[in-house]
Amino acid sequence: MGTMTDGRNQVITGVVPPESAEAMIRELWPSVASKPALAGLGKKISQLASKLAQTVVLLPLALLVAPVGWIIMAPAYFGKLLPFMARRYTLTNRRLMIRRGLKPKPSKEVPLADIDDVRIQKDANSDFFMAGTLEVISKGQVVLTLPGVPGPEAFRHSIVDACKAWVPGKANAPIIPASATKT
Repeated sequence: MGTMTDGRNQVITGVVPPESAEAMIRELWPSVASKPALAGLGKKISQLASKLAQTVVLLPLALLVAPVGWIIMAPAYFGKLLPFMARRYTLTNRRLMIRRGLKPKPSKEVPLADIDDVRIQKDANSDFFMAGTLEVISKGQVVLTLPGVPGPEAFRHSIVDACKAWVPGKANAPIIPASATKT
């Protein structure tokens, strides 16, 4: 596949016919919530610091505890910039991909034509980090999992809208919720 056009720089995002070029519609970096163990520990420490800060007497202790949570989550947050950990979720007018590396290359992908539904899975950290895991469904099976998606509902809508806009025959077809399919 050739180079990808960054459709975000256009007047109307991604308005490049898939037949002529692949255009990026949206790209996200996973949040700290993509590493549940680190995120959970960091969340608990941050919540403890918040409770301690509610009293004047324990405020100095809270000011010492809060940075510990940040330090625990720092590898997951800044790790996305390291060559061996860099990961992003990219939606184009042709496919949805997980790309890795500083010069990102697709490691997993699914063509838009194969996407039947996208569902959001939340865990104990989802509300705190405003993130969730997206499961991409094709023929009743999960074909791609995107953990720690920030603003998962908006990205889900972007994927569904891209399918309806760029896949022939899906424009007026209803998206059948994954919960309605038989496994």
